[in-house]
Amino acid sequence: MRRQLAAALLAAMLAAPAMAQQQEPFEPEGYRADNYRAPVPATLAGARVLTTAEAEEIWRAKSGAFIDVLPRAPKPKNLPEGTVWRDMPRKNIPGSIWLPDTGYGTLPPAMDDYFQRGLAHASRGDKTALLVIYCLADCWMSWNAARRALAYGYANVAWYPDGTDGWERAKLPTEETQPQPRPEQQ
Repeated sequence: MRRQLAAALLAAMLAAPAMAQQQEPFEPEGYRADNYRAPVPATLAGARVLTTAEAEEIWRAKSGAFIDVLPRAPKPKNLPEGTVWRDMPRKNIPGSIWLPDTGYGTLPPAMDDYFQRGLAHASRGDKTALLVIYCLADCWMSWNAARRALAYGYANVAWYPDGTDGWERAKLPTEETQPQPRPEQQ
C-alpha cells in the first residue's frame, strides 16, 4: 500500500510541471519585459479580447482602427560598404497602422511619444474610439501595447492575440505595409 501511495505521489509530482506548462499564463502586474514570443494570457484587464471572427467583423464593418505593433528588424550595424539593405516586407490586416517597437516592456520617451501620437492619429483624437491592437500569435508586444493604450486613457481597447497569424490561418486578406515614420526618421 505504501508503495502504491508513493508511486501515485511520484506520478503526481512528475505530472505537475507538464500540467503547469499547459495552463495559460496569468496577467502580470506590469508590462512583460522579456521573452516576448511566448504564450500570452487569455485576458487583459480593461480590454476586450477578440477572436479572429470578431476581429474580422470589426474590420469588415470598418468600426475600429487596427494597430499593428510588430517590431521592425533594425538595419544591422557595420554592414560592409556597398551592401544593399532591404527591410523585410510586413503583411498585415488591410487598413492597419503599423507602429513598430511600441510593445516593449519599457519605452524610451521618444517611442512612448511616437506610440501616443500614433494612437491619437488612429483614433482621430477620440479616446472612446475602438482600437484593435495586434501583432502575431503568442506575442506579448500586442498585450503590452494594448495595456499601455488603456493606461493612456483609451476606453475602448480590443486586443487581438492571434494577430496576423490567426488572420492568415483564416485565409483573410493581408496587404504589404510600411510603418508610420518613427522619431529618428522624422
